[in-house]
Amino acid sequence: MVKVGLTGGIGAGKSEVSRLLASYGAVIVDADKIAREVVEPGTPGLAAVTAEFGEDVLSADGTLDRPRLGAIVFADPQKLQALNAIVHPLVGARSAELEAAAGPDAVVVHDVPLLTENGLAPLYDLVVVVDATPDTQLDRLVRLRGMAESEARARMEAQATREKRLAIADLVIDNDGPLEALEPQVRKVWHNLRERTG
Repeated sequence: MVKVGLTGGIGAGKSEVSRLLASYGAVIVDADKIAREVVEPGTPGLAAVTAEFGEDVLSADGTLDRPRLGAIVFADPQKLQALNAIVHPLVGARSAELEAAAGPDAVVVHDVPLLTENGLAPLYDLVVVVDATPDTQLDRLVRLRGMAESEARARMEAQATREKRLAIADLVIDNDGPLEALEPQVRKVWHNLRERTG
């Protein structure tokens, strides 16, 4: 088994890289997806978040109001830290379960947005960073995700710098250009990973 940490700043295109790797046969352990699952209604995770942030972070149907919670935590580093302290251990436990089920010759790709910020690089055999310039990230967040520029900037600033991400990279995928330029790079990375599994 090869354990890969895949990361990149918000808007860098990590989700597209993850999708391509899955299409080639990688087992994807998606931290964001798991982070949503561990705070679904009825979970201990949602109970803990509500206890910390109050009932105001719930929608009328009892689900987590993610935009409202995001607005709170991305404006206050201590509140973000409190949220991470609840969610990260739950995500870690579920990720370990999925990895254990993958099989001995699998390429297991852990899609982890905050890999750099949380010092997780040593947990993986290698780290792949999806890289884009801050201008490209900002453009994608505003144009493609419909974020206000101020919100996009706040989310980018809450993450590690581009330099810090690149410093932990074993492999870098440059996603500053068009989508067509991405696929050949990801295929090359995939072949590299398969070689490592023997």
